Amino acid sequence: MENKITYHEQNDIDNVLKLREVLKTLPPFCRDYFRAIDATTTTKTRISYAYDIRIFFQFLLDQNPMFKDKTMKDFTVDVLDQIKAVDLEEYEEYLKVYQAGDKTETNGERGVKRKISALRSFYAYYYKHEMITTNPSVLIDVPKIHDKSIIRLDTDEVALLLDYIEHCGDTLTGQKRMYYEKTKDRDLAIVTLLLGTGIRVSECVGLDVEDVDFKNNGIKVTRKGGNEMVVYFGPEVEKALKKYLEVTGEHKLLD
Repeated sequence: MENKITYHEQNDIDNVLKLREVLKTLPPFCRDYFRAIDATTTTKTRISYAYDIRIFFQFLLDQNPMFKDKTMKDFTVDVLDQIKAVDLEEYEEYLKVYQAGDKTETNGERGVKRKISALRSFYAYYYKHEMITTNPSVLIDVPKIHDKSIIRLDTDEVALLLDYIEHCGDTLTGQKRMYYEKTKDRDLAIVTLLLGTGIRVSECVGLDVEDVDFKNNGIKVTRKGGNEMVVYFGPEVEKALKKYLEVTGEHKLLD
């Protein structure tokens, strides 16, 4: 019997294949960098870095007169030594609002900081391995992140939300009513789990039935970075999960 591929394993496979396609759109020398960070980063991080670094090179092609006659494939590692700190400051400003084809892209503080961090990591690799002699990325400031306050639901709001899920389909008829009845217990289980544990939506998406432990009322989640940990839940979450699993027939897997 073949081992079941988990959500996270399949996600990694998909990301590896996607990364290979993105790398085809970058200057050839970039492959050395992504090969080097393979062991220390997640596939999701590498894809994000690949997209971010592609934006940087596209910026050079579109905005820097020195490269107006170049193509992406013309760039060699030597180009990094031709870039000055002022060029990277212009790039940082460019990231706030720029055109990507017919679409206008914007970045807030976090988006700009992430893209500059990706570029710093990119420069650091080639500088460390003495493929370039300068590293202007360390000379520019990154945006200071102003944390937003967390908006929390109060007890009444939580009750109203769960009540809405449980009864919003009462007036439906026909196919719509059938679909509502089919998904109601699932939706209640998901929302109750999110509210009762504080896990991320992405962590909830990655859960398998085998990750639920009713003996200890805990779920095994995969955090950002791929680290696994157990998050515990209370009676309300237990009740919602068990009801959903009974409806689907998957509660037998937990016996």
